[in-house]
Amino acid sequence: MPDAIFADPRLARIYDQFDGPRDDLSLYLEIAAGVGARSVLDLGCGTGSFATLLADAGLTVFGVDPALASLEIARAKDARVRWIHGDATSLPPLQVDLATMTGNVAQVFLGDDWETVLRAVHDALRPGGYLVFETRRPERRAWEDWSRAEPRVRGGVREQLELLGVNLPFVSFRHTYRFPDGSMIASESTLRFRSRPEIEQSLGRCGFEVVDVRDAPDRPGKEHVFVAMRK
Repeated sequence: MPDAIFADPRLARIYDQFDGPRDDLSLYLEIAAGVGARSVLDLGCGTGSFATLLADAGLTVFGVDPALASLEIARAKDARVRWIHGDATSLPPLQVDLATMTGNVAQVFLGDDWETVLRAVHDALRPGGYLVFETRRPERRAWEDWSRAEPRVRGGVREQLELLGVNLPFVSFRHTYRFPDGSMIASESTLRFRSRPEIEQSLGRCGFEVVDVRDAPDRPGKEHVFVAMRK
């Protein structure tokens, strides 16, 4: 079930305000152009920021997300994208050139569901198609910054991030939002921090070959961006 930060309608409406400029997406656009992609599956598309950029570039785009509230925001942004409410296991028959998981979507899969997703994406790609995604490097201990996070205010809404627990490879945290009317909504999340070898091994088991591992230019040294090809 999606976290409230994506699934609650009030939080979905303010998500883009707090997400800020998506400086991370230029690398994905560059990779899409580099592999000559004409069709893209954007898995965990959220409010549609990246899918809309792909459509602007003239690509055929499928945006998939299990959080209906986020997907409704995305649908209002762009009618050119085929928006699909669901997850990787509920995809229609596809043979796309590229599949993407931006914004550390890969870390929300905590157990066997990770390889279930990889196999489903494998089936949705054409032979020789590519999967690109990012994930935080565990050794950089991103959660230490989260534990010191200061409140942020956007449009009168106050957000506070609170670290709940670190039990590697799992890290849990809570976002709490206070609205101008005094109401509050909390959203708890858990992410899994996988090492580079662990990810590479899981990709190999699911029919992918890792062709490149890049740095994230907006967060140098903090993340790996994996480029894998369907065998």
